[in-house]
Amino acid sequence: MKIALLGYGKMGKTIEQIAINRGHEIVLTVDKDDDNYDIKKADVAIDFSIPSVAFNNISNCLNNGVPVISGTTGWLESYDKAVALCEEKKGAFIYASNYSLGVNIFFELNKTLAKMMSNLKQYNVSMEEIHHTQKLDAPSGTAISLANDIIANNNNFSNWKLDETGEAIIPITAKRIEDVPGTHTVTYQSEVDTITIEHIAHNRQGFALGAVIAAEWIVGKTGIFTMNDVLNIG
Repeated sequence: MKIALLGYGKMGKTIEQIAINRGHEIVLTVDKDDDNYDIKKADVAIDFSIPSVAFNNISNCLNNGVPVISGTTGWLESYDKAVALCEEKKGAFIYASNYSLGVNIFFELNKTLAKMMSNLKQYNVSMEEIHHTQKLDAPSGTAISLANDIIANNNNFSNWKLDETGEAIIPITAKRIEDVPGTHTVTYQSEVDTITIEHIAHNRQGFALGAVIAAEWIVGKTGIFTMNDVLNIG
């Protein structure tokens, strides 16, 4: 499989090594300042760029018939436009806030716990995410996904806020610490006890492997998909 890497930072380089080890060929690497590249040489593109260029990268792929996997966060104000373009061009597109197989299992645990806690109004929920200092957006896309899944499955909460508490609000604390790949914690607390679920990434390998698996899966397909489709969850 011929892969284009849109975004060639630490994550892009990790994806490159995993893809090569799985027998694929990297035919194109695009750094953040490159905007003139031939995406048609690739069978599939993997976008781990930056928020300001992600939508342009995704659009370029869809306009040229190249399936695209995006793990860039912070650009989702344009997500609906990407979906509409994918449908118009009959393309193939996956966006995920996190491609780690473990995190996607964590997402399902989070939904299940939120449903279980829905009738227990004595519990307040809070979240914390920790990432490396190079991460540009806060809270992380993964934290936002976790919070939105709680809201969808627990009628005690209707919104999330960064560093802000209030009625029906899920407060999210975002910390930036050198060399932390990613830690996400969801805590339910009452006067009598505390329930916590947590995912700790030890390195970038899990994120990169999941992205390559998603790229392998999407080739030859048409539509808008999620990691649940890739992993056959739900």
